[in-house]
Amino acid sequence: MDSNALQVAVFVALTALVALLTWWRCRRAVHSANASRDYFLAGGTLAWPFIAGSLLLTNLSAEQIVGMNGAQMMLVAWWEFGAAAGLLVLAHVLVPMYYRHDCTTTTELLEKRLGDPALRRVVSVLFLAGYMFILLPVVLYTGAVFMKSMFGLEWSIATIAALFAAGGLAYAAFGGLRAIAISDTWNGIGLLVMGVAVTLFALAAVDWDLSGVPAERWTLVGDSDSDIPWHTLLTGMVFIHIFYWGTNMVIAQRALAARSVREAQKGIYAAAAFKLVTPLLVILPGVIAYKLYGDVGDVAYGRLVADVLPDWLSGAFAAVIAGAVLSSFNSCLNSASALYTCDIHLAKLNPDADARRIGQRVALVFAAVSLAMVPLYQHAESIIATLQQLNGLYSMPVLAAFIVAVLFKRIDSRAVRGGLVFGAALYAVFTFAWTPLHYIHLMFITLVATVSLTWVLGRVLDGRSAVALGKA
Repeated sequence: MDSNALQVAVFVALTALVALLTWWRCRRAVHSANASRDYFLAGGTLAWPFIAGSLLLTNLSAEQIVGMNGAQMMLVAWWEFGAAAGLLVLAHVLVPMYYRHDCTTTTELLEKRLGDPALRRVVSVLFLAGYMFILLPVVLYTGAVFMKSMFGLEWSIATIAALFAAGGLAYAAFGGLRAIAISDTWNGIGLLVMGVAVTLFALAAVDWDLSGVPAERWTLVGDSDSDIPWHTLLTGMVFIHIFYWGTNMVIAQRALAARSVREAQKGIYAAAAFKLVTPLLVILPGVIAYKLYGDVGDVAYGRLVADVLPDWLSGAFAAVIAGAVLSSFNSCLNSASALYTCDIHLAKLNPDADARRIGQRVALVFAAVSLAMVPLYQHAESIIATLQQLNGLYSMPVLAAFIVAVLFKRIDSRAVRGGLVFGAALYAVFTFAWTPLHYIHLMFITLVATVSLTWVLGRVLDGRSAVALGKA
């Protein structure tokens, strides 16, 4: 058997094994009588290892592995270190509130705290737009780039992305969150093992000698012209992580599916601990690739894996990377389905609709549209920077709404809606018209301005209501 055939055979065998183990585990599971809860939250039965595994693999997909290694510098480790802070906020602040208010979606907390179902739907629409036009296409694109560079495939990026979309859709549409979390855990174990193997083989390829790599590739203190200037760590960085890990349905959905608050917290703690060591798996190999190939960008990791791993082992690694891509893609599809079905369709259009069927249709639509968006990301200079910058269009306004809902005891929900519009418009100006500072600073400015405006509008509207009531 030639080397390419061996790679493909190992890849297909391991991918099929994960699917088989996932099907077997799902078949034995006890299902909830509540269809929405069973499909979108695995019936509230997830144990902490599955929560931790799913959190890690949903986050550590190709856009993270390819993008961070593609930066070829240790500076981007701050995205991993900051994740631990975001996870702790999720564990200690938001998870207890989600469970106290019996939330099926993260956006439900806004309705429960502020008493405005319309606000919940507005925020859901913002999340859905971000998933459809930003996150899902990036996941498909980076996964396709990795597979193409690793196997030297002649297929186009669009063709490979379409195969990923079909596989992710199968998990999301037919298995729900339970299947996603179980497959994530199996693939997560494989990814950690294979990630360590890649790093060790790469170090062996340079005889454990990293001399000659420029100092700026090692530093954790970025200058003002870098992707992460040091001063951004004092402004927007932590809030980006609080949004992503704490309010983003794609991530928090796993914690909402736990047996209890304590079980969710244990899974979150485990994920946070792993985040402190993942730079050795998702960043250091890119620095090693710099010594071997120079500045090659997003193809660095795929090329490194293809060169340093034995054929049979590279096939195994391709399988876990494919699993990571499918994890992020199907997780996002399931979260989009949950937000639309629970927050919009059942709440506004038809409360008696079949939640599972509606969710499947939504997943199909999102898969098709995101696939059509893939070509737009093929010319991005830095996929990680592009992803974070575009996310700011909705992440900071949405985070401002959650901060207001958590911290303020009483505020007019119309003020929150006004703040959302203002925040999105302000960051759009910063992104497309006037960019005076680094985008992480601008995200922080957007957040502070949005919270401040919301508070002022709340006071004004509350005063008007009081006057009107007095006259009445």
